[in-house]
Amino acid sequence: MVNSVGFSWGMPTLVLYGMGCVSRVGESMKQLGGKRVLLVTDCVLLKSGQVDDLKTLLRQSEIDLEIYPGVNREPEDIHVEEGLKIFKESSCDSIIALGGGSCMDAAKGIGVMATNPGKITDYRGRDKVKAKMVPMIAIATTAGTASEISRSAVITDTRRTDKIIVKDEKVRPNVAVCDPLLTVSMPPSVTASSGMDALTHAIEGYVSRECQPMTEMVALRAVELISKSLPIAFVNGKDIAARTDMMLGQLLAGMSFSNASTCSVHGLARPLGAYFHVPHGLSNAMFLAEGMEYTLPACPQKYAKIALAMGENISGLTVNEAAEKSVAFVRKLRKTLKVPTIVEFGIDREKYLQLAPQLAEDGIASGSHNLNPRTPSKEELIEIYKQMV
Repeated sequence: MVNSVGFSWGMPTLVLYGMGCVSRVGESMKQLGGKRVLLVTDCVLLKSGQVDDLKTLLRQSEIDLEIYPGVNREPEDIHVEEGLKIFKESSCDSIIALGGGSCMDAAKGIGVMATNPGKITDYRGRDKVKAKMVPMIAIATTAGTASEISRSAVITDTRRTDKIIVKDEKVRPNVAVCDPLLTVSMPPSVTASSGMDALTHAIEGYVSRECQPMTEMVALRAVELISKSLPIAFVNGKDIAARTDMMLGQLLAGMSFSNASTCSVHGLARPLGAYFHVPHGLSNAMFLAEGMEYTLPACPQKYAKIALAMGENISGLTVNEAAEKSVAFVRKLRKTLKVPTIVEFGIDREKYLQLAPQLAEDGIASGSHNLNPRTPSKEELIEIYKQMV
């Protein structure tokens, strides 16, 4: 039966999708009125040739470009401050983010602070942004975060050692460029972590307390696309069909979670990034199976449908047996993608266990656990953290 409860669907971002669509970035920025653009990227992409290609496209549209290539780790308030300084000193009027979620979230922070007073940390929470950020185009070079269409920016507050979430319709980019050809050069490790990030978005967008018919529909299709194409793209990054399906899968997952929000996997993962600098996608990959296993008793029918979307044979199984196949699939996928454990990543075991209560507290403070179908206590979260080592 279709849910009869009313819902809203926020999606004001114009999405350009398909091979070669990055060629339209100049005309798109011209339509937004941008004449002097700040490019927010990282040093790897700066050296890759993609920045030079982008310069050429913008030059053809008579648009000047300034570059901030400093987002070489998870986005921090420091990146926002550094980028904003260049934006103002260079009299920029618009922003392009080129990269994965880190570059995009830092760019969103800069865009917000270009039109609002104070510091980015002042806008922690939901609907705190007063003025719409400057025009922004987000160009995805990974297939994972879907930050190019989301209404959120996750940025580390270096003074408090935690991650803030700025959630507001005013921080959605104007245009998202999703060109699968830009992801071909991604190394296997980035393909794995960004892909698992997208799978987490799809699953959590589907089971979230804020889910609704639209988010459920696109989430299941995202699970299907990602489950099929991620192992292929990991093994052969030049497989265009797999890269294309991954780009579409992560985009659909983004549509789902940006309307339904994320849940306990993100609540577990974010503090790990803040304290131990584990990339966000990798943190989600580490915790996805355990988060699913904890949540499953609250909505086994949903996890059974997830297993079916993953391509698992659930014929003749009980609902719980079918649901458990989704968790087993993720554990097997995690092994296939060579996702490291907490200790294998290089985190000191004793320090990690000592910080487990603080990680749990920070996760609860983020609010993500409240949207989980089964709300964990602090003690339950500490237990999950402990079982990871």
